[in-house]
Formats: sequence, C-alpha cells, structure tokens
Amino acid sequence: MNRTIFLTGVVFGVLAIILGAFGAHGLEKLIDAEAIQTFETGVTYQMYHALLLLVLANTKSISQKNKKWVYRCLTIGVLLFSFSIYLLATNTLTGFDFKAIAFLTPIGGLLLIGAWLLLGVRYVRTS
Repeated sequence: MNRTIFLTGVVFGVLAIILGAFGAHGLEKLIDAEAIQTFETGVTYQMYHALLLLVLANTKSISQKNKKWVYRCLTIGVLLFSFSIYLLATNTLTGFDFKAIAFLTPIGGLLLIGAWLLLGVRYVRTS
C-alpha cells in the first residue's frame, strides 16, 4: 500500500508541474486572468496533496488500514477538487458547460479536509 500511496503522490506531483506550466504559458492568451488564477488554485492544492501523499507513504505510526482511508480521501478529493477546477477555469474553451459539475468542487474539498482530520486524529491516537 505504501508503494501505491507514494506513486500516486509522484503522479499527482508531476501532473501539477505539467498543468501549472500549461496554465502559465499555454492558457495565458486563451482565458482571462481570473480563470488562470482559478486554474492555479487547482494546481496548488494538487501539489500540496501530492506532497502529503509522499509523507503519508513514509509514515510508520499510522496503521495500513488508516492509511488506506486517508489515501482514498486524498485521491478522490484531489480528483474532484482540482480537476473540477481545471474544467471550470477552462469552461470558455469548450462547447460543454462545465458549470454543471461545479458541485464536485466542494465535495472534493470536504474529502481533502476529512483526510487531513483523519490523519491528525489517527496520528494522535497512536502516539
């Protein structure tokens, strides 16, 4: 499980760098400054949680069962939060109205908050 958690963190980190560069250089003439800032918010949160996954994979004081729950919340949270933000920020570039999926962003955010809380509670209980 630690290997899966670590590799997911690596993939999210690499994607954050690629998407960040794309947002800064590829989208600057296609979407407005507010949309770019929104896009960058998704990249920032994705990178924070990629780093958290790397830490989680190497944390010895939390059981594998609890790591799985934190991992699931983080992974689903990043996918829902950051990726819905990417789609919403680039909404003007497609014919599909991504505002219909805007409800996914706060659900993803709640999963990320839940993952942090679960991690903290499980760490305190085992220390």
